[in-house]
Amino acid sequence: MKPGPKAELESLRRQVEHHNRLYHQLDKPEITDQDFDRLFQRLLQLEAEHPELVTPDSPSQRVGSAPLGSFAQVKHARPMLSLDKVFDEEDLKRFEERCKKRLGGDTDLVYSCEPKIDGVAVSIIYENGILARAATRGDGTTGEDITHNVKTVKSIPLRLVGASIPAVLEVRGEIFMTKSGFAAMNRDAEAKQERTFVNPRNAAAGTLRQLDSRITATRPLTMFCYSASAGNEGELPDELEAIFQRLGAWGLPLNSLRRTVSGIAECLAYCHEVLAQRNSLDYEIDGVVVKVNSLAQQQALGMNARTPRWAMAYKFPAEEVATTLLDVEFQVGRTGTITPVARLEPVFVGGVTVSNSTLHNMDEVERLGIRIGDKVIIRRAGDVIPKIVMVMRDQRPAQTRVIVAPERCPVCDSPVLKDEGEVSLRCSGGPVCQAQLEQSLIHFASRTAMDIEGLGSKLVEQLVAQTLVMNLADIYKLDEATLTNLERMGAKSAQNLLANIDRSRTVSLPRFLYALGIRDVGEATALNLANHFGSIEALLNASEAALIEVPDVGPVVAGRVAEFFAEPRHRALLQQLLDAGVRPAEQQVAPRESLPLAGETWVVTGTLEALDRNQAKAVLQRLGAKVAGSVSARTTCVVAGPGAGSKLATAESLGIKVIDEAEFLALLARHDSAVEKA
Repeated sequence: MKPGPKAELESLRRQVEHHNRLYHQLDKPEITDQDFDRLFQRLLQLEAEHPELVTPDSPSQRVGSAPLGSFAQVKHARPMLSLDKVFDEEDLKRFEERCKKRLGGDTDLVYSCEPKIDGVAVSIIYENGILARAATRGDGTTGEDITHNVKTVKSIPLRLVGASIPAVLEVRGEIFMTKSGFAAMNRDAEAKQERTFVNPRNAAAGTLRQLDSRITATRPLTMFCYSASAGNEGELPDELEAIFQRLGAWGLPLNSLRRTVSGIAECLAYCHEVLAQRNSLDYEIDGVVVKVNSLAQQQALGMNARTPRWAMAYKFPAEEVATTLLDVEFQVGRTGTITPVARLEPVFVGGVTVSNSTLHNMDEVERLGIRIGDKVIIRRAGDVIPKIVMVMRDQRPAQTRVIVAPERCPVCDSPVLKDEGEVSLRCSGGPVCQAQLEQSLIHFASRTAMDIEGLGSKLVEQLVAQTLVMNLADIYKLDEATLTNLERMGAKSAQNLLANIDRSRTVSLPRFLYALGIRDVGEATALNLANHFGSIEALLNASEAALIEVPDVGPVVAGRVAEFFAEPRHRALLQQLLDAGVRPAEQQVAPRESLPLAGETWVVTGTLEALDRNQAKAVLQRLGAKVAGSVSARTTCVVAGPGAGSKLATAESLGIKVIDEAEFLALLARHDSAVEKA
């Protein structure tokens, strides 16, 4: 007798998930792609005919659904911790010594080791074996609900299989994009003339934050699990190795290179073995994660402020590759600084294809002894800007060219100057130089300055090239007719831009000062100047002596600020901006000693997610704190984000208070007016 639709659907779901796991996790397909497609299409057909029979764990849920309006916030049942990092064998040996000391002697330690995947950490909750919720790591305490996207990842089971599955199981893992999948996705994007991604890690992060999961479903994401916990104590084994065996039996994806070893010597041997395979793997790794295998020992070892004492990330050395220096071009920045930029034979290193690298200045060129045509070594680690670290002089070809510093600006042909005591070359053209003007406009409109959304680099290039904008104040003279005549600028885009320009007329004094692009005046210095003087008028008339009294403003910066406001064309520009309706709000000048963090010294280290480090520094200074670059006995508190290294270790050794980003944000929330103004 032919089975009814419910029975047939249950059978189809089991078959599709079975073959899906064989293909995506075990790489052991039993049927052809065509046969799999026929099964899946029959499943979709039956569910379309009987929508009341669609279940949350159906493979059909992997195709994506209608876009969300925004991401909901999810509080993690237990914090998603960062890991401390070590960079050499001696540090890893000291990690074991600390563990043994805390455990009371010469306890033999067993470690669970696995490659450190360069992906995105996620938490996935299974309820009664069915995928119920998935979330990003976020700040470690609260993440974003990305369930709709995680359900589209084919290596992640929607329903677990097997016995003894806890009623509530949290699985944590790293979602990533394979190198081959990333390359294929970019080739497809290029063929369609769409934007390509920089590297697999960024591609995975961007894909998981899609509001439209139908887009996520088309991207080649996969996952490896690295930990799990159950809702009730005793539902999982008391060692990581046994937990991983359970996870694999339930259908969850695990890294085949994962291994359990005894003692630090075996651990180091494993690290060397994985490092040797690094370039041949189809996914990006930047080290090995080492964890004490026993959960009881983990419990006894406990935690630091943000990291467990029972785990360590052993980071691999930065990747280095050889390539050829094809040419050197000189770029002009917004303050006139002329920087030599190396044009390289494209090479893949550290997860990206590198074709350019800054040479910083001519002193660096001379230090390297580099010539055009040389073979050079490029180093890149993580998100660090690629750097030329060495010239392979023994392979220098017969024909090379010496790099000669320009005597005239490559953009405006003005004379090139070199200030006494400075290493950088500088264009003397000022606002006459098109490159300086373009960069000044881009900086002025940037998010942390006047925040004029829509006024990006491409549009600025057009406005300057057609002499429609020749200084900062000209932005406020633009109209719809002018804008709609520009390339790729329709009426709606023009209206939105003009609305954003109009909105920028009301701006805080720190943002306005930063937007002016005064040399050596960043966000924090602009904030200090605004706090000290309170108004643009007071600052205009300030002497160098008065400027030096501003916290963290020394003689050099004071001289730069005084020189800027003394320049007639700058004063004329300020008047034009004021005449255009730009109104920098006056700051309330409070006695520094009355501020909540007056007299305290803070240090910010690691990566923050809600604020970048400059913003965090600016807010702390607004609250009266001094922000230092290093930790000492005089430090009051350290804000430690993921990746905090030696500064965190120093703080802990000195017994200085350490807080994570969540605690830092809670502190700022108590002073939210200060946060808002920053």
